Amino acid sequence: MRIIAGKVKGFIIKTPKKLATRPATELVRGAIFSILENVTQQWGNVLDLFSGSGSLGLEALSRGAGWVDFVQQERSCCDIIKQNLDKTGFSQQAHVYCCSVRKALTFLEKEYDIILMDPPYRDKAIGSFIEQLAASRLISSSTTLVTTHSSHLKLKEDYAVLRLLKEHRHGDSIIAVYQKEEDS
Repeated sequence: MRIIAGKVKGFIIKTPKKLATRPATELVRGAIFSILENVTQQWGNVLDLFSGSGSLGLEALSRGAGWVDFVQQERSCCDIIKQNLDKTGFSQQAHVYCCSVRKALTFLEKEYDIILMDPPYRDKAIGSFIEQLAASRLISSSTTLVTTHSSHLKLKEDYAVLRLLKEHRHGDSIIAVYQKEEDS
């Protein structure tokens, strides 16, 4: 697996061995970032939830994100993200929180321009995470949330202030893009 565009295009991403992680494929990552480039110009602060090897956050940094916070529960994955950050030279533009996403959502305080969420493929709790995010202080007036999920799982069109902007299907994977609703 490699970074597909930007400053460190072609960098081979180290991935965890023997863990049940399912990194977003290059095709899915390419689609995610193509969508993001069309729906937002704000790339200052990015949050990468369920980071795995950090491929989404690393791709964001390579494409010009100012800062990325990674959240990953598995210690071995956290160590790999840190190694990938060191090797790409992005260590000074990121922080790795080695804890559950649910816990991180209780203490993270900054507003994010982009939130990337690549949870376990068939995790039925995805909607509750989006609901928790939508009600949190992490959402600004310009936040874009992108999540991947199985096509067998249906997400709602609205989660509090977040509204589904578009869905894009790649095989059995769905990319769902949410943005904050305009204040009326």
